[in-house]
Amino acid sequence: TYTLCEVHPGPNLNVVLGANGTGKSSIVCAICLGLAGKPSFLGRADKIGLFVKQGCMKGVVEIELFKSPDNIIITREIYVVSNASVWFINRKPATLKTVEEQIAALNIQVDNLCQFLPQDKVGEFTKLSKTELLEATEKSIGPPEMYQFHCELKNFREKEKELENLCREKTTSLEKMKQRVERYKQDVERYHECKRHVDLIEMLERKRPWVEYENVREQHEQVKQNRNQVKKELKCLKEMHTPWTKKIQEAEENLKNLDMKTRDNTAEIRTISQKCKEKQDALEMKDKQIEEINQAFRMKKDEESNRQKKINQTQKIIEEWQNELDTMAVCENLQPQIDAVNSELRSLQEERANIDNDVSDLRAEKSNQEREEKRIIDRLGQLNNIMHMKEENLKMRFRDTHSALMWLRNNKDKFKKKVCEPMMLEINVKDSRHAKYIENHISTNDMKAFVFECQEDMETFLVRDHQKLRVNAVCAPAESCAENLPSRPIEELHRYGFFSYLRELFDAPPSVMSYLCYQYRVHDVPVGTERTRDMIERVIKETNLRQIYTAEERYVIKLSSYTKQSLSSNTCLREAQYLTSSVDMDERGQLENQQQDIGNTLKSLNARLTALFDRQKLLEHKDNKLRQEKKELLERGNRRRQLESKIGVKYDSLRQLEQDAIDLKKEFQLANVKIKAINKQKAELVTELMHLIKRIIPLNIVKVALALQMTKVTAEKNRLQSEYKAGTVQLRAAQQRFHELDNRKQLLYEKCMELMKQARHVCRLGPDQDFPEEFQVAFQTLPDTLEEIDAFLNEEKTRASCFTGLSASVVEEYNKQTQEIQQLTEFLEEKKKELSNYKQNISQVKEKWLSLLKVMIEQINGKFSAFFSSMQCVGEIDLHMENEEEYEKYGIRIRVKFHSSSELHELSPYHHSGGEKTVS
Repeated sequence: TYTLCEVHPGPNLNVVLGANGTGKSSIVCAICLGLAGKPSFLGRADKIGLFVKQGCMKGVVEIELFKSPDNIIITREIYVVSNASVWFINRKPATLKTVEEQIAALNIQVDNLCQFLPQDKVGEFTKLSKTELLEATEKSIGPPEMYQFHCELKNFREKEKELENLCREKTTSLEKMKQRVERYKQDVERYHECKRHVDLIEMLERKRPWVEYENVREQHEQVKQNRNQVKKELKCLKEMHTPWTKKIQEAEENLKNLDMKTRDNTAEIRTISQKCKEKQDALEMKDKQIEEINQAFRMKKDEESNRQKKINQTQKIIEEWQNELDTMAVCENLQPQIDAVNSELRSLQEERANIDNDVSDLRAEKSNQEREEKRIIDRLGQLNNIMHMKEENLKMRFRDTHSALMWLRNNKDKFKKKVCEPMMLEINVKDSRHAKYIENHISTNDMKAFVFECQEDMETFLVRDHQKLRVNAVCAPAESCAENLPSRPIEELHRYGFFSYLRELFDAPPSVMSYLCYQYRVHDVPVGTERTRDMIERVIKETNLRQIYTAEERYVIKLSSYTKQSLSSNTCLREAQYLTSSVDMDERGQLENQQQDIGNTLKSLNARLTALFDRQKLLEHKDNKLRQEKKELLERGNRRRQLESKIGVKYDSLRQLEQDAIDLKKEFQLANVKIKAINKQKAELVTELMHLIKRIIPLNIVKVALALQMTKVTAEKNRLQSEYKAGTVQLRAAQQRFHELDNRKQLLYEKCMELMKQARHVCRLGPDQDFPEEFQVAFQTLPDTLEEIDAFLNEEKTRASCFTGLSASVVEEYNKQTQEIQQLTEFLEEKKKELSNYKQNISQVKEKWLSLLKVMIEQINGKFSAFFSSMQCVGEIDLHMENEEEYEKYGIRIRVKFHSSSELHELSPYHHSGGEKTVS
């Protein structure tokens, strides 16, 4: 409303008059805000900046207050943008807290509706309860000590209630504790009697191990004496045993020497025998050479006889053909015609030969292509059967995923990049035995997930024409991880039984492999064997691996956040369900391309073969016609030339046979010369063989003699060993007896030490502490044998067991309860005194407070009634209380009557109109 306004209030009542919107409330708001009031006190706006004139960025309120000896000026600057204020006192910067302290010192309470009642808060005044109205009145017009007395009365009354309740509770508790102590007294007496029996049992149990120790110590001494006696006997047996050992060693040395001589003799006999065999083989070879010479001579005799027969037959044939030739007339000359036909036949045959070669090559190529096509069709059938099985498995287990797969295959054109089908179809395990490792490592949700290379394609797929299918999809990382290297080469892990990383056990498209390397680190998870399982603790400790597979288990190792120690957990591998059958998709694609290429090639080959077959038929018809023509010409002119040619050939054969004559006499002489030379060599070989046989006979005699000596020495050695064994049995028996006694002595010694330790422990004695004299005196009164001690012990335990349900806690509880009763009695007396003091304080403060309060209410009531009388209405104010001692419920009650026909009614927002409430 105002750009600038200054107001000077006068004494007593000030009234501001004006039409709506002229700024009356703006002056009231300025007074409240300038005196450190909050916007909530006015009920108009919740932010201080909203009170500044629209269009301005800053507003100022300056208030001058009367104060003796000098007035104070409080200034508040309000900033719209930051919604903050800056304070000044006497035009010097100040804090809000300093301003609030100055205003409180003048008893200004802008938050008290009885002192400052804005237009928008009139309704809240009528909602004040009687208690709130009394406190607001005390704060606004009452003397300062009045509200303080009221607060003290409420606090004193609260403390008084607490003390009364406390005294009542403690008195009840004290009575119960006294009753409980009376019950405990009899149990305490029984406990002390039981304690005497328990002490005697404890002393018996202390002596018992000492008696047991003494018995074992005596056994130890007896066994020690027996052991020493056996030790002496063992020494004597060892001294008697030594000569046998020496004789056996001498016999073994003799056997060793004889064995070496026998070996040398046998080696020499073997060498000579080998030479004899070589000589015999040479003699047999010479006999074969003589037989071969004789066989060659017989063959030459047969060859000469056959030559003479052939000469006679040839001469006879020549004579017959010559006679036939003499009778034949001279024939016409047909050679030019025959040469022309032969030339044409040769060209036809060359062309047919070329066609036959081409047909043969094309048939061979076609056969190869057909075999290759059949192989490809068979292989594709196998792969399609495996793929069909995998798809049926997918359909049976994940029907929604299978439906999405069918949709994907029909809508591949909607995607920018390649989309991989569910991983269980794309992953191909190299060995089905390894499928369980991959399935246990990859979650089922990912096994049935589609893999996309870009986020946009995945969003397109997930919409799927608004199909409501539950399908999993993942996106491969932008940067491929498929070729990531493991943290260490697998060769470094061979010594722990690891044979491969997971990635090397299967094949998959690059995007699928990249996702698995990124998400599951398959390139860095090793797979081991039973050997790995046997040394698993060492593997975990030395390799620092986080995941490990053995033959049948999976291990996961984590590092504790608290102890920094490795914590491992293992689970058994479940059997493979999805990857037991694998299809190589690269191989399948290559086979389909090859099948298409082969189909095209076969079509081309068939077309070329058809053309060649047609040409073959034409040439064959032409060839037959020419051959028939040639045959007719030859039959007319060839017979004479045939006879002349044949006779010429036979004359050549006859001349060759006459030149090939063999001199049998010369051949016989040459054979005899060769046989004599071989016989001479045979005689030399026989001489050498006889010499070797003479050398080998003495060696065999020596061999027999050595064998007899070895038999004799072996028998002597066996006799000595038999006697040695008999002595050894006796020696071993003595050694066994010695070891048994020595072990028994050691056991008894250890038992003695253990019993000594137990006895000292039972008596609560230190390692170097002497046996107390009090125990010695107490032990003298007790039995000295285990049987007597056990009998006495059972008797005392039986007596002690009669005192059931007792323990040291009974005495402790009795003493504790007695002490608590004393403490509680003292505490109760103290609180009763404190309660008496509070009652006295309440009485004094109450008297002061009520005297001031009644005077104030009488004054307010007098003026309130007078004002209402001047309006021909009735109004009164009185002090309201429900209980004289409940000071927090004291209040001021306003009762009014605006109409002569009505009764006095307490002012309320429900019974009176807005105007009546405002006037009141």
